[in-house]
Amino acid sequence: MKLVSTIVGCILFVLFFGFALKNTHQVDLNFFLGYELRGPLVLMLLAFFVAGAFLGILAVTPTVFRHRRESSQHKDTIQALQNAAGTAASAPPPDGVAPRG
Repeated sequence: MKLVSTIVGCILFVLFFGFALKNTHQVDLNFFLGYELRGPLVLMLLAFFVAGAFLGILAVTPTVFRHRRESSQHKDTIQALQNAAGTAASAPPPDGVAPRG
């Protein structure tokens, strides 16, 4: 499986590298208030892809921290309930047949 993923990774790298070589012409990016940015198309695409990924991660971060905090609170509640019931130290015996002696 590792060999297959390595081969797929190499093929994707060659395809993306070829895409980058074919899209080196200059493009103009016009912003508001007359600002203009000029650069290769492939670099513009890469910059906006990275910016989008960063903004996506930034948008998900509060949710991840909230879920971690709630999970920790639930674990503490479970531990407190197990301690109150006295079952925290004793695990149920495994199913099976008693050995013959």
